[in-house]
Amino acid sequence: MLTKKGNVVETNLTTTAEPESTTTKEAVWILTGSMNSARAYHAQVTLKNGNVLVTGGTINTIKTALSSAEMYDPSTGLWTTTGKMNTARFSHTASILTDGNVLVAGGTPDGETRLSSAEMYNPSTGLWTIISNMNTARLFHTASILMNGDVLVAGGIGTSGPLSSTEVYNPSTGLWTITGIMNTIRLHHTQVTLANGNVLVAGGIFGSSSAEMYNPSTGFWTITGTMSTARYYHTASILTNGYVLVAGGISISDQFPLSSAEVYNPSTRLWTANITMNTARVFHTQVTLTNGNVLFAGGTADDITGNSSTALSSAEVYNPFTGLWTANITMSTARVFHTQVTLINGNVLFAGGFNGSTILSSAEIYG
Repeated sequence: MLTKKGNVVETNLTTTAEPESTTTKEAVWILTGSMNSARAYHAQVTLKNGNVLVTGGTINTIKTALSSAEMYDPSTGLWTTTGKMNTARFSHTASILTDGNVLVAGGTPDGETRLSSAEMYNPSTGLWTIISNMNTARLFHTASILMNGDVLVAGGIGTSGPLSSTEVYNPSTGLWTITGIMNTIRLHHTQVTLANGNVLVAGGIFGSSSAEMYNPSTGFWTITGTMSTARYYHTASILTNGYVLVAGGISISDQFPLSSAEVYNPSTRLWTANITMNTARVFHTQVTLTNGNVLFAGGTADDITGNSSTALSSAEVYNPFTGLWTANITMSTARVFHTQVTLINGNVLFAGGFNGSTILSSAEIYG
């Protein structure tokens, strides 16, 4: 049975996706080589050659930033140090460009200062090049690749407070251009590029339950359907049918972690409230697997500090064809503030983070 509350359609299923089922071999967690530096709040991308680049982060709970970067080789399971960034930073964004280079932007060197600087990593040389600064210093912003290869960054917090501004980086010119202003200031929100080329941002502090769409052809933002739950520090990923699943995060109403999840349909611009996760979690990771299921791992069920002994090792899988959540075997290590990327073979690499008492150098693979 469906019920409608405002812009939200509630049902016990996520989507109206075609009736399929996914059958997979039992996945396992396998420890792999440890990074050369323990780090949390770092950024991680899979390169076109299949290796994984990890950048920056903090090495301790007092938030001393790292400029170091290192490379993971899936064929050997080993990490190798590569060129250092010109600026130590954490809570930055990292984007893989169409030419294979990696753009990092913004973040902070100390937890307070907001950076406008950006730089480019060339995997062929292992070197970083300083590029033009963003027009606005940003921390806790988001970034995604547009269909034309440009990079859109949105929101965050700047030197004068939370931001509604957005800007686009053009790799061909090496320049940042200010584009449309969001209807709401946002930080700790999510941002994904849809199959039609538009960009969806949702929630965040001050963003509450609202969501809006960016049209790259016009440069304008348009308000779209409202989520059923106001949330921030949540996660989002695109399903195989083009819908967007968001889950977890912090409830704006009571500041506790959420187990709720919901799905956005780009065609109807409505959100569908979904069956909840088995575990409320925040500062977790979310990834759509090659079989169409969605994996959630780690995080914390504690308050928004995340600095507790209850960092989660639990993981669960969402099946969009049944709308059900299944508790998965646990990670080898409890992690919060970690990163994950999908490898070329479809396995998922998790690295670093915080286990409740120590910043981690360990890494593991799900597959």
